[in-house]
Amino acid sequence: MLFTLKKYIGGMMLPLPLLLMFIALGLLLVWLTRFQRSGKIVITTGWLALLLLSLQPVADGLLRPIEDKYPTWQGNQKVEYIVVLGGGYTWDEKWAPSSNLINNSLPRLNEGIRLWLANPGSKMIFTGAAAQTNPVSTAEAGARVAESLGVPRSAIITLDSPKDTEEEAAAVKQAIGDAPFLLVTSASHLPRAMIFFEHAGLHPLPAPANQLAIDAPLNPWERIIPSPTWLMHSDRVGYESLGRLWQWLKGSSGEPGQE
Repeated sequence: MLFTLKKYIGGMMLPLPLLLMFIALGLLLVWLTRFQRSGKIVITTGWLALLLLSLQPVADGLLRPIEDKYPTWQGNQKVEYIVVLGGGYTWDEKWAPSSNLINNSLPRLNEGIRLWLANPGSKMIFTGAAAQTNPVSTAEAGARVAESLGVPRSAIITLDSPKDTEEEAAAVKQAIGDAPFLLVTSASHLPRAMIFFEHAGLHPLPAPANQLAIDAPLNPWERIIPSPTWLMHSDRVGYESLGRLWQWLKGSSGEPGQE
């Protein structure tokens, strides 16, 4: 119950639903009260904020400091395990296997396989419980996709009880103890994940995937036209900022905002 409530409240605090509620408040003030000027100010502020968060320079400018905490793993240190944290997924047998890994999950898996190939004899560990209405767990979905891409089932371990990153850290600790491992997750999520895993007494090697903030050249119009792509980048900033605040409130990290 607490987990579901946390997801609902956290979801409503992200940029798009929060700004839509803010604009709705302005509309109510304009149409149903005498505070016309206040309503217009609220609507205008909400619209401008939504516009700015939908522009590439703003969205990626906010996201880049979070993602740049850890560079792409290029180390030579050999490891026994590649831990790939769960993310968005579904499971439809009629789809191509990789289509079932949505949002951040497929880039995480791709990077995990690259690192597995660079560490012969290692095992891939997939984490994550099943969604409420899905009989296939997040971990099992990742395992099936990896198997479809050539990773033998004998090289895969699934941990399908954890519901969040903190529980994933505890499950990995129980499964492999102090064995060395690479921790693969989205670049924006990795700073928070590293805190949970280190708090659990582990020493993960950070291996970011799914970098989103773009430094490479873009067409000029891509920088000035609002896009849901850039708004999604702003959404990641909001999601991770809320996650860090929750982490701090639970006493799992230092000051909120420290990386």
